[in-house]
Amino acid sequence: MLQYKRIGVTVKSGLTYKNESVSKVLTILTDLGAVIYTDPTRLSDVDCSKDFAQFHSEDDIDLLVVIGGDGTILRAIRELRTFKTPILSVNRGTVGFLAETEIADADTIIPRLLTGEGVLENRSILSVVATRGTKNVFEGFALNEAVIAQGTIARLVDLRTMVNGEDLTSYHADGLIIATPTGSTAYSLAAGGPIVHPTLAATILTPINPHSFSQKPVVIPSNQKVTVEVMTKSNKFKDTEVVLTVDGQVYVPLENGDKVTACACGDTVKFLRLKQDTFFHTLREKLKWGERVD
Repeated sequence: MLQYKRIGVTVKSGLTYKNESVSKVLTILTDLGAVIYTDPTRLSDVDCSKDFAQFHSEDDIDLLVVIGGDGTILRAIRELRTFKTPILSVNRGTVGFLAETEIADADTIIPRLLTGEGVLENRSILSVVATRGTKNVFEGFALNEAVIAQGTIARLVDLRTMVNGEDLTSYHADGLIIATPTGSTAYSLAAGGPIVHPTLAATILTPINPHSFSQKPVVIPSNQKVTVEVMTKSNKFKDTEVVLTVDGQVYVPLENGDKVTACACGDTVKFLRLKQDTFFHTLREKLKWGERVD
């Protein structure tokens, strides 16, 4: 018996072999007896999707199948807005840390997930707000990370950082990454941050190329509010450009004195996983831990 009857399907817009991937997933879901709804924006050019109804809000579906990589998942989550709909990811990207199955294994994994072997895994998200004086110039959320960093000019930036109103430090660095445990295996990891188990209620602060050797990544409780004030300095060419980037997909220019606050807002994103899957299995598989390097 299907655990989710009304299933939405979306896909990465520029996916290679897009028609073949979508056709395979739609065939699997049809054979299982699911009521299928397709993304009207991303599947409008896919011939095999034309016989299905389209979804226009979360209320239309009980589960969303995302075909693509982690970036496609981040886009889909941002468009869902309320986070009440679980996500099942079919990887057609690169590493695919958030994916539950590869497209080659979808015909065996998807039926198992939808007929009782799946469990919901909750991932915390950050509420991110950028303010300029009394005005909010950005309000949104991050599943992976919020990054405050230099823009086009290669100059270090000064970022006064506070936790729950108490001064932590002023980073003189290329930037600062504020990451969730889910994001600990993304940009934060590349910048030298720790890998944090996704079930932990934590926020990771990882400086990017700090000028001080003593400024290392810090892990704090997720319910504590991080405030970062931009302290740019003028030079003879122009003011140093600073930008806020959210999940690598939203770009907000910042000015001197702007503040960015980030805190786990209590909402979670739900992923459908196989019961026996573990985070450590994902690390071994995606990071190739344990393999010999010849």
